[in-house]
Amino acid sequence: MSLRPVPVTSLTLALAVLAVSTTSHADEGVNKFARFQSGDTVSYGIVEGDRVRLIKGDLFGDWSKTDKTFALDDVTLLVPTTPTQVIALAGNYHSHIATGEKTVTTIVTTTTTTSTDLVTGKTTSNTTSQTEQRSSDEVPEKFRMPQPFFKSPSCLTPQDSNIVIPKEADTVHFEAELVLVIGREAKNVSLADAMDYVFGVTCGNDVSARVWQRNDVQWWRAKGADTFGPCGPYIATGLNYDNLLTKLKLNGKVMQEESTSHMINDVAHTVSFISQHVTLHPGDLIFTGTSGKTAAIQPGDVVEVEIEGVGVLRNHVVAQQD
Repeated sequence: MSLRPVPVTSLTLALAVLAVSTTSHADEGVNKFARFQSGDTVSYGIVEGDRVRLIKGDLFGDWSKTDKTFALDDVTLLVPTTPTQVIALAGNYHSHIATGEKTVTTIVTTTTTTSTDLVTGKTTSNTTSQTEQRSSDEVPEKFRMPQPFFKSPSCLTPQDSNIVIPKEADTVHFEAELVLVIGREAKNVSLADAMDYVFGVTCGNDVSARVWQRNDVQWWRAKGADTFGPCGPYIATGLNYDNLLTKLKLNGKVMQEESTSHMINDVAHTVSFISQHVTLHPGDLIFTGTSGKTAAIQPGDVVEVEIEGVGVLRNHVVAQQD
């Protein structure tokens, strides 16, 4: 039996193109997504240069691009998701742990010298010992597994919004952090599969009132007060989340700068561990901890969190008004 080739006509090609263009699925590779408001309408879009293209469907499931675009300057960027839970990690960078345990090694150096009396021919020896202690920092035992806590979803605040310092709060600090965006319901997820549940990442600032943090039994207001969770501006996908340079600038001066490769518990360990105890849902956020030293912010300050491949999250600091 001979097979006759089917001729490729312009109609065939047109139908093929139409089939591809209307297929609803998440694009592969590196993308940036924005949740934004135009007029009274809140939408998701995919960032294309200085514009955002409206998408239809479920961001965490099947979606497709539309023909409608907006200038980023003409829309209001919102917190990237509306999470059911906001979880954060304490002490996930060695450089941020103030009281690290130390392993002390004692080194004893013994030196023996000999001398011979040229007259008597008698040989004598003299032994001396020198003791030196060397210490090396180690990760404290409790931080060798993730140490999660909850932030209130109401603490989230978007790009270019204000961080409001409460009247009663003293010594409020910045904390630049990589934030994970969960893309699928996650429960009892294995370490090997954990990355499949991460949709992407965004920038976050785990604003912290240090006095409340020290004195309160729980951190509910120290880290969960209104506006204490700046987040955005975009969700970036397809990056190596465990090797992204994270930087914070305070009024233009670099105050924090470290790679996420220095996290004690990486992305997969964090997601897997949390999912053993708490079911994660699409859109939930996990702040993965801050690095190095932090400092106080004051009304009038501008705080910028920049993460490689994601963008710059910018917020202004103001005092609470009556």
